[in-house]
Amino acid sequence: MKVLVRLTFLVLSVLVYSYQATKTGPDWWKSSVIYQIYPRSFKDSDNDGIGDLQGIISKIDYFVELGVDAIWLSPIYKSPMVDAGYDISDYRSIAPEYGNLSDFKELLEAAHKNGLKLILDFVPNHTSNLHEWFNKSVAREEGYEDYYLWNDGYVDDDGVRQPPNNWLSLWSFSGWEWNEQRQQYYFHQFSIQQPDLNYRSEKVRQEMKDILTYWLDIGVDGFRVDAVPHIYEDELLRDEPIVPDSGVDDTNWNYLNHIYTKDQPETFELVYSWRTHLDNYTNTVGGDTRMFMTECSSDMENLVKYYGNENGTVLGAHFTFNFYFLGINENTTAADLQSDITVWYQNLPSIYTFNWLTGNHDNHRVASKVGQSRVDAYNMLISFLDGVTITYMAEEIGQENGEVTCEQGQDPSAIKNCTTFNETTRDFERTPFQWDNSTNAGFNEGAPTWLPVSSKYLETNLQEERLASRSHYHVYTDLVQLKASLSAYNSSYIFVNSLLNNRLLEVQKALDDPHQSTYRLYFNTGNEALTVSLDQNYTVVIPSVNLAYTQGLTDNDLVLNSGDSVIIKVL
Repeated sequence: MKVLVRLTFLVLSVLVYSYQATKTGPDWWKSSVIYQIYPRSFKDSDNDGIGDLQGIISKIDYFVELGVDAIWLSPIYKSPMVDAGYDISDYRSIAPEYGNLSDFKELLEAAHKNGLKLILDFVPNHTSNLHEWFNKSVAREEGYEDYYLWNDGYVDDDGVRQPPNNWLSLWSFSGWEWNEQRQQYYFHQFSIQQPDLNYRSEKVRQEMKDILTYWLDIGVDGFRVDAVPHIYEDELLRDEPIVPDSGVDDTNWNYLNHIYTKDQPETFELVYSWRTHLDNYTNTVGGDTRMFMTECSSDMENLVKYYGNENGTVLGAHFTFNFYFLGINENTTAADLQSDITVWYQNLPSIYTFNWLTGNHDNHRVASKVGQSRVDAYNMLISFLDGVTITYMAEEIGQENGEVTCEQGQDPSAIKNCTTFNETTRDFERTPFQWDNSTNAGFNEGAPTWLPVSSKYLETNLQEERLASRSHYHVYTDLVQLKASLSAYNSSYIFVNSLLNNRLLEVQKALDDPHQSTYRLYFNTGNEALTVSLDQNYTVVIPSVNLAYTQGLTDNDLVLNSGDSVIIKVL
């Protein structure tokens, strides 16, 4: 069944945001495409089953081919790998399974030679319990006594030692762990092997600035800062209130309202100090802006604070991640998307920069969440909207979740309970990149891989999509090129509409260029075909893979089947 709608621009469009960008050209990151690499799963150069830096170096041409501006590496530091590298034992060394510092410098040189920026993950909230700082703190070595959050706890009426308060770990159960040697509890927001640093210590704050400087001196272009909201805790160690009717037991992190262990005022001040540090570095050394982006699963009020204050006199992160699209699924409506977009346009001051993403290493792959027919639509959406586009590796080819059993699993928070493994694991989205249809999808030369290669690699891989006349890969590269060309102009306004009982999403972008060009994105989020009858001639700029149109001028109605999407230029 086809449903016909005639769209008239001035009548149906709803203005949600208006701003004027700087015509002299924003800094490199403001309209960039940043490509996230999960190094362990990208490319294995030495056939040991684990991706590595030389593997990334071997694929530098691929990033150039995609047209992305920057590559961002998930943690590559020395680590016992309790939490896939987010438990760092040495911030200045490379994990041996990935290579060494010489390999990293080679990668950096190759990236810069090819016009790519390189961004490192920075994990400041905690270290590994094998870090020398923790060992020295346990031993109460002079100068390290307060590097971590230590407390005596108390002895209850039954003579049993108890932690100082009710704070919980994100991985469930108490966030406090008793250390027999020191005879005190230490606090950990994540696993017991990831003790939280104490940022009330001036020495800790300086250590972390020195680490940033170390990597800046080597030549990195910026940082993605992990788990930012958890950096500071309430100095008085007050109990957190219980969430009424949470539906979870008292060991689950969601049992408490985290008013004392998340988004503390001191955390914002710390982020502002890091921005000052990076800006001072750029101003002193010269070159392009060294940027940083913060990972914050917080409410909108706090997300905006991580950017800085409302008038920009105090600056924080260049941007903080927009996770509003992570919850998309095959039933997401146009109204849902309009709401997710509008909340950012309405709440983020116009001096700051948007960012858009649909996936990462902690969330199921887009193709598995929404289906192959909608992959192009979401890649269109995050590249068409103004600001930074962030792509998790292999989203450009529509790679789906892999197949991993609990016995094969590597996610420490999930393999503890095989009954709930399928619901909690992050392994599915971390399986190796599917390069071609050879052994192990071209990830390596055939050695057993750290996570199994998906059986779907024979039908979805880069080689096949390159050869196809139409594919997700080709749509993606066209989108990156379009984004680059449009970013040369100011977007004088953005319109977002939910039409036809929330089945049709329309995004209109008007450019302040000599031709006053207007581009429109249409996405049929419904389950039946729609016919969009336009009142002007238009050029199809980028059609989704299954759309029955090719690029070029047309005056016909647009027929969009379920999941179809298109970007057009109105003439």
